Amino acid sequence: MASDIPPPSTLRTRPTLLFRLRDWNDEASWTEFYRLYYQFVYGCALRSGLGHADAEDVTQDVFKRVAQTVHEFEADPARGSFRGWLLNLTRWRINDKFRARRPHERYAAPPSEDDRTATVERLPDDVDVNAAWDEEWQHQVLEAALARLARRVPAKHFQIFDLYRRQDWPVLKVARELGVNAASVYLISHRLTKLLKAEVELIRVRLA
Repeated sequence: MASDIPPPSTLRTRPTLLFRLRDWNDEASWTEFYRLYYQFVYGCALRSGLGHADAEDVTQDVFKRVAQTVHEFEADPARGSFRGWLLNLTRWRINDKFRARRPHERYAAPPSEDDRTATVERLPDDVDVNAAWDEEWQHQVLEAALARLARRVPAKHFQIFDLYRRQDWPVLKVARELGVNAASVYLISHRLTKLLKAEVELIRVRLA
């Protein structure tokens, strides 16, 4: 996962990046934008109940629409935050995919007892897509923060933090495996937890 996260130098402020996206020939900016937001859109589509192929289609459609209209967003502050605008584009494309299934499902084999809900009722509503978006957003922000943290601290310190905080290893097992004392495990984990929270807040502000 960390390999998909851009290095710290590419996490520029949103207004700067969006301004540069007006130039369709600015390949570097579009590559940066894709790396920053691809997983958010794709993951949201998956969490909404779409399969891999449909989620990929949604993602490509959203990025195509961004390319066509990003200059309008900059010129119209009434649209609100970029994140909210991108969410709306994603929600519309997800709903389009579910609606497109309905004619095909009409002639499908009789549903099982657990699958008798009408297709229109299974169509994700705004709350469902909002929840999927928020879950994926939080997940990707955390992954980006972890990747940045791993580059900032000694590898052994990050390994201690990962085993103790994220994988829930007992402190004595971590100490034994990595050749440190229990106090060091506690201290390093506490320090890196604070650093991680700071990284999360930084990324949230920059990607707001």
